[in-house]
Amino acid sequence: MGNTTHSSVMSRNVKGGPHVRLWLWVLVTAVPVVALLRSAAQETAPSEYQVKAACIYNFTKFIGWPPEAFPPERSSPFVIGVIGDDPFNGELQRAVQNKDVGGRGFVVRHLRNAGEAKACHILFVCRSERKSMADILAAVATLPVLTVSESDRFVQLGGIINFLVEQNKVRFEINAEAAKKAGLKISSNLLNLGRRYERNP
Repeated sequence: MGNTTHSSVMSRNVKGGPHVRLWLWVLVTAVPVVALLRSAAQETAPSEYQVKAACIYNFTKFIGWPPEAFPPERSSPFVIGVIGDDPFNGELQRAVQNKDVGGRGFVVRHLRNAGEAKACHILFVCRSERKSMADILAAVATLPVLTVSESDRFVQLGGIINFLVEQNKVRFEINAEAAKKAGLKISSNLLNLGRRYERNP
């Protein structure tokens, strides 16, 4: 069993300059500048999966991977793997298209099994994989793979970030212990903005 603690989105304790705070606000409200412009022009709000795709892209700005997670080439991309029935309908590819973080671009791959996830930096586990969720997470638990989902009990099973929809807004919960086990460093700014899962003794 475990519990979650929640920090205010607009907490004055969030550290960083105006640029960092802007990106944190964008991440949590899940309305990137491009989406704002698009919605202003079309008078439509971004869809749930446009929001989640934008969050996955922005997570890379606040998470550190160990050097050995990447090939020697400095420009090698972040590999995002999707396992199961993909709910994004192309939005994930569009969210990362022509973007880079720290000089690294992005590649989105659809995976057939958990073994292929070992070559990823981010793994999105779809709801269709509920029955095999524990096995998938066990396959990458000690590897530098950021596991993300939108499924019940994902963080309790050892996943790192799980999306929640509350009052029509996309939020997320974080299992910092699982991230540490995977060798990932999550910025305190990001931790302060999510619900932090903590396993009871």
